Amino acid sequence: MLLLDRARFPRVKPCGGGVTTRAYKQLPFSIDPVVERVVGTAELQLGSRTAARGKGILAYMTQRRRLDHFLAEKAAEAGADFRDGVKVTAIETDERGANVTAGAERFHGSALIGADGVNGVTARALDLGGNRTVGVALEGNLPNAKGDAERFRESFLVEFDCVPGGYGWIFPKGDHLNVGVGGWEAEGPRIREHLAAFCRKHGVRVDALEDIRGYRLPCREPDSTLVRGRALLVGDAAGLLDPLTGDGMFEAFLSGRLAAEAVGKLLAGEEETLETYGARVTRHLAPLLWASWSLKASFDRFPRTTFALVKSRVVWPVIEKLVTGELSDVRAARTIARPPLKALALLARAAGDPGQAYRPADAPTP
Repeated sequence: MLLLDRARFPRVKPCGGGVTTRAYKQLPFSIDPVVERVVGTAELQLGSRTAARGKGILAYMTQRRRLDHFLAEKAAEAGADFRDGVKVTAIETDERGANVTAGAERFHGSALIGADGVNGVTARALDLGGNRTVGVALEGNLPNAKGDAERFRESFLVEFDCVPGGYGWIFPKGDHLNVGVGGWEAEGPRIREHLAAFCRKHGVRVDALEDIRGYRLPCREPDSTLVRGRALLVGDAAGLLDPLTGDGMFEAFLSGRLAAEAVGKLLAGEEETLETYGARVTRHLAPLLWASWSLKASFDRFPRTTFALVKSRVVWPVIEKLVTGELSDVRAARTIARPPLKALALLARAAGDPGQAYRPADAPTP
């Protein structure tokens, strides 16, 4: 297996660096060597309203610079020929596999996995993806945050309604706090103003932030193509992210696992193409995309009512189980949670119900 990346590792990648428990469970090995904090409490805010929720482990805090390097090393240990600092300039596919040109070299493989992110060449070269930018985010690191570091030792903060279509966050790391905001794509010209306002509210000097960086958040169109013949896309390259949180690591790990299984069947002669991969990704993610888009629309249109329902001791356990991977479909929530979940579904419908396009085929209309 050949693994190519244009960057030199370790390299910086814009990301809050929170690996949810459900994402962690997708990996076949531990990432503990690069985990800097383990958080079990979410501090939720909306204006002056605050609620702390959580019982188990919600997320493992790391830095993408460390995590991605660690994952590349794990791939090399498993037998991959990892080459960084190699820029791919051309990709072609045929019935036998894929031809990749990188610098003066040309490689042939029986299958191709495009994991080169939102701005990668694979999706464009193969006319795959069909993603659209739905959000923007801006983040920075606050070093030596002693008082706040103690406050957020085992928790993280998420404030809704401080950016249209998004939220602000404070994530704890080993020697700093990651502070950022994200929202609708239209907020791009004002995203620095939103970050400054968020920092002022939480007593953070915006000029004290280091390594400030922005990024776009892509999302897959419901009918986009993720695979063609012997080539497929995973993660950000495929536009796989949670539209509510902007997190894409669970989707990247899940799609990576499904891609590996599909390629394994292809190489073993059990399948002639990778076509089943797309259907499996849709089957796993459709219920989550449906719920996340619906909740995002509800927060955007009816923030106070939605916040009251989400932080309730009836709905929050359902959300926590989704985050930890104990629940993969909100429709499986039982008995007492159904009335407030029904209320959230009605709010989403009143807000335009953008999640309807991702609704699983077997899901009843709310």
